[in-house]
Amino acid sequence: MDNRPQKALAEMVFIGEIVLQSKIAELAAKRLSAITKNFDQIEVWSSIQSILVATGNVSKILWPQEKKYAVRGKRLRELLKVDEGNLLSDRKFRNHFEHYDDRIEKWFKGKSSAVYSDLAIDSFKSMKRNFPSNHHRAYDPLTQTLTFRGESFDLTAVLKELKEIRIKCRAFALP
Repeated sequence: MDNRPQKALAEMVFIGEIVLQSKIAELAAKRLSAITKNFDQIEVWSSIQSILVATGNVSKILWPQEKKYAVRGKRLRELLKVDEGNLLSDRKFRNHFEHYDDRIEKWFKGKSSAVYSDLAIDSFKSMKRNFPSNHHRAYDPLTQTLTFRGESFDLTAVLKELKEIRIKCRAFALP
């Protein structure tokens, strides 16, 4: 039995999903930039989480966690000319948000202090001098930088990579 037509259809479905997820991230980024007019802290974090989840979904398609799907990921990366070490291959930052419960458990395990700071939205320029070592999630709207316990993540760079991959997907669009 010839599996080629089914395999080709599956590849198109995955490419369609990459396009969808990149559009979701792009829409969330537009909401995030519009928030400066009508500030809403929940909308800020909702938009950031949407970007991270959509980016993670694209990452899982192109760099599957399960070894049995590794060939699929490699094939899609080859079709779309996406480098193995692309920025989107690293899901560490998305995992900080998706597995936040685990991060909280580990933070408080064995701590002698209950000091906890979270969800800062400010320019890091003003925060750098007194940036608390116990600060968890922070967002700098001026640089579009997300920080988790001192690690930084450039949302602009991630959104740029998603857009570039979406553009590459156009070559495989069905008529």
